[in-house]
Amino acid sequence: MGGVVSGRSAGGAVAQRTGFLAALTPAELADLEAQANRRRFAKGSTLVGEGEIPRRVVILVDGRVKVSHFAADGREVVLTARGPGELIGEISVVDGRPCSATVTAFEPVDALVVDAAAFTRYLDEHPRVTRLLLSAIVQKLRDSDRKRVEFGTHDTEGRVARRLVELAEEYGRPADRGVSITLPLTQQELAGWTSASREAVSKALGSLRACGWVSTDRRRVTVLDIEALRRRASPF
Repeated sequence: MGGVVSGRSAGGAVAQRTGFLAALTPAELADLEAQANRRRFAKGSTLVGEGEIPRRVVILVDGRVKVSHFAADGREVVLTARGPGELIGEISVVDGRPCSATVTAFEPVDALVVDAAAFTRYLDEHPRVTRLLLSAIVQKLRDSDRKRVEFGTHDTEGRVARRLVELAEEYGRPADRGVSITLPLTQQELAGWTSASREAVSKALGSLRACGWVSTDRRRVTVLDIEALRRRASPF
């Protein structure tokens, strides 16, 4: 596991706030930072391992991660991506069960790391934050339910189109033509995220390119027509 602990986080260390962090008041954030260590994880580092006993909550300050499950045959299934302001490991800390997925840094990540017991005490002392956390967990469960329905109603090309729309909305930036997805996904990772083979995803991307809706380069996809992708992503 990479990264270097740099000691207790000083108040105001989180300059820009998004996601869960953005919902905290200055006092709530200061109390959280007082419980946290600031840590930097190198690209490719494991922040949380599947099956681990919950020991900590990781709050992303900068950088993005992927959340994956590894099948018995070693195949990686990407479940989702997380970015600044979001929490990692909070569900296991709340219910005390082993971590259900592996979280890996897509790129260098800065984070606040809070010991499980300290995070639990923090929630006890801040009932409003507990409600915010519950809302965030419910949103993750809704997203998981939606994906299960999607896998039963979409073909591979439709699922790939859906992922590209989501990635463009969450991690896109304007390009000369369309929106460039900045998350460095491989085709294998995209295949795991869409519950399809790498060959099927490659074929789907080829079809979307032929339609003029996307262009692809090494580990980069540019969405040229997001509305067309949205229509293709709809099963009806």
